[in-house]
Amino acid sequence: MSFVVQPPGLRPAARGGVEYARRLPVVVRVTIPRIELNDQTSIPQFGLGVWQVPPAETERVVSDAFELGYRHVDTAQMYGNEEGVGAAIARSGLARDELYVTTKLNNNRHEPAAAKESLRVSLDKLGLERVDLFLIHWPLPTRYDGDFVSTWEALLELREEGLTTSVGVSNFQPGHLDRVVEATGVVPAVNQVEAHPYFANEAVRAATTRHGARVQAWSPLGQGGGELDDPAVTALAERHGKTPAQVLLRWALDRGDIVFPKSLSKGRLAENIDVFDFALTGDEVASLAALDRGEAGRQGPNPDTFDWIPD
Repeated sequence: MSFVVQPPGLRPAARGGVEYARRLPVVVRVTIPRIELNDQTSIPQFGLGVWQVPPAETERVVSDAFELGYRHVDTAQMYGNEEGVGAAIARSGLARDELYVTTKLNNNRHEPAAAKESLRVSLDKLGLERVDLFLIHWPLPTRYDGDFVSTWEALLELREEGLTTSVGVSNFQPGHLDRVVEATGVVPAVNQVEAHPYFANEAVRAATTRHGARVQAWSPLGQGGGELDDPAVTALAERHGKTPAQVLLRWALDRGDIVFPKSLSKGRLAENIDVFDFALTGDEVASLAALDRGEAGRQGPNPDTFDWIPD
């Protein structure tokens, strides 16, 4: 997948306390690799996330991303911005098969009938006949009598009905994965989980890979936990002539993860996608993996206990 990107000519990139400014070529050719999934489909390894993108800003942000060459958008029912994503898709003029669209199940729609109806509502908001990937957003093991298997079965039915091409999960721990696979015999296409150098989430990544699913890394830049300021990260940024954010994204890509960073700024969107002209060495990847703080580095909720259900 190759696109011509025209980012700003001079880009200040003060991410992480060190000033980075470098002049980009007027035209940068971006080739985004695709990752094969276990259902004989494929997904762009890089995309745009829209978590915490305000609904009123979503159409503009997604449109900016499309202009820069993004073709993979990750939204969710709980984000409240599917309509903005849909508006940007309609405005783009891009062919449907050029786009990859993911949405995720609301925590208050885990009952099978509600789960199935919720995707129909999402499709209406997105202006699509199908999504490429539909995920259970959180397992919620302390809710719904601990039953996320029937929710998973509802997603399998939606796939059979052609309303989603692929189905997967998000924030599933190893035991959660084992349970849905043992109960249904069907492995999720992906498991979308928190992963960044301070919380590498290796046990979950290993379990996901063991089942034959792909890892999607949310918050690959962390959530303000200091990764962008870490000397190991800034040293690599200086060595490669990149920003700390670009180094963290490259680290995730070099580990084989699928990523979708977000930004409201078109300049940052251009910076984020400009990560396909360099790679980290094996030693460099290992040096960032060594920053892992285990559970102490987790910045999002713990899936074993997270039980929030919106009104």
